[in-house]
Amino acid sequence: MAAGGVWITLTGTLGCEQSPRARAIASPARGEQPWAFRSRPEFRPPVVEVKTQARGTAPGYVFVSPKKEPEASGPSEDAPLILDDRGQPVWFHPLQGDEEKDAFNFEVQTYKGEKVLTWWEGLHTGFGQGEYVLMDHSYREIKRVRAGNGYEGDHHEFLITPEDTALITIYSEVPWDLSSVGGPADSAVLDGIVQEVDIETGEVLFEWHSLEHVAFEESYHEPPPDLKTYFDYFHINSIDVYDDEHLLISARRTSTVYKVDRKTGEVAWRLGGKMSNFDMGLGTRTGYQHDARYHGNGIITIFDNGRVNKNEQSRGIVVEIDEDAMSATLVSQYTHPEKIFSDTQGNVQVLPNGNVFMGWGSEPLFSEFSRDGELIFDASFTPPELESYRAFRFPWKGRPEDAPAVTGESGSEGEVTLYVSWNGATEVSTWEVLAGAGPDQLEPVGSAPRKGFETAITLQTDEPYIAVRAKDRWGRLLGASKTLNTGG
Repeated sequence: MAAGGVWITLTGTLGCEQSPRARAIASPARGEQPWAFRSRPEFRPPVVEVKTQARGTAPGYVFVSPKKEPEASGPSEDAPLILDDRGQPVWFHPLQGDEEKDAFNFEVQTYKGEKVLTWWEGLHTGFGQGEYVLMDHSYREIKRVRAGNGYEGDHHEFLITPEDTALITIYSEVPWDLSSVGGPADSAVLDGIVQEVDIETGEVLFEWHSLEHVAFEESYHEPPPDLKTYFDYFHINSIDVYDDEHLLISARRTSTVYKVDRKTGEVAWRLGGKMSNFDMGLGTRTGYQHDARYHGNGIITIFDNGRVNKNEQSRGIVVEIDEDAMSATLVSQYTHPEKIFSDTQGNVQVLPNGNVFMGWGSEPLFSEFSRDGELIFDASFTPPELESYRAFRFPWKGRPEDAPAVTGESGSEGEVTLYVSWNGATEVSTWEVLAGAGPDQLEPVGSAPRKGFETAITLQTDEPYIAVRAKDRWGRLLGASKTLNTGG
């Protein structure tokens, strides 16, 4: 069929359920419901509002793992989610099986020299009980990593080291007499455990227990006399590689960052808290902090939540330590103009160009700052009852193994509207439309630029069979959809 016999136009970009021919500016009702897509009706990712449009940001996509606050309700799904700078979904991965499962700590890491997606998946009941997932560029699961020695992996950390081992957190409930610290005699305490696990074999290479190295007296938390569950005195929340011989461990309830020997487990020093080994310069002390990361040359970044119930503004800080003088100096700090107070969670990511990306944890925000502290990107989940344990920005190329998804709606006088998407495909620039008298007689009849997760394309044709092909910006074929019989 000659192309002149068909007209084609891009009529929408979002595929929202409110209108069969949604315009590019259409979107789901803010704060009322998640996205809805005709080509992937099973997907219900949360809506993200971009408050400060990206300018001068580092290359890459935003990686979050939205989840509802414990008391929140609503229809959106909790799952790993990649977003572009407009807040549009790029890849969404609803968890299979148990509806109570959560995903935490969704990011890009390197395993065996290749970039992979990683996250923790499991049940979250104050602490995590689950496993860690690795996926490749085609979104094929390549590995699940589990804690060893009879423990279950916790969500707070899964860090792949250059040696292809994994550093993970574990919370273990241990029977304990707490009468010496004001708690019940017949009670329990949570032991904060670090394991280094060989990803390929599952062998435990190193194990560290907070109960063996950190006393209850270091904690800012005390158990009540009528404690019914367990005493979480330490609350481990991040692990990083300090050097070949040491790890950096953050504990919320002691407001301390620990340098730990990777062989003996001995604490080399404490940064902050009640027993700091450093002279803590102005602004270097943290309250209930998260995500301590070492960047070499004495530089440490920390997400400082602030003192709980004292309304101290949360911030990301850069601290320089001098291990000869045992002094800590504040280099810079990053705060939100809305004076955010994040009670729990949060992270600070230093990007390759010197920008800083921050997830605000229990607040629904994630932001990027320039090196000098200017807010250059800011976005928020709607409704605000959603949160993400951490948030990141990474370059990523996704090449799904499955075909693009397409569905069609017939109108009057031969008009057909196609809704097409390809979950996770990052290189699609153009959707080419084909039509013909039979499934093996398809010919190109036009094209439309990709606009957002789902693109709506309207054409008028008498041909009964229609399909679409994805092409990159150089016109190379990336994939083709199934063929639709529209009955035309």
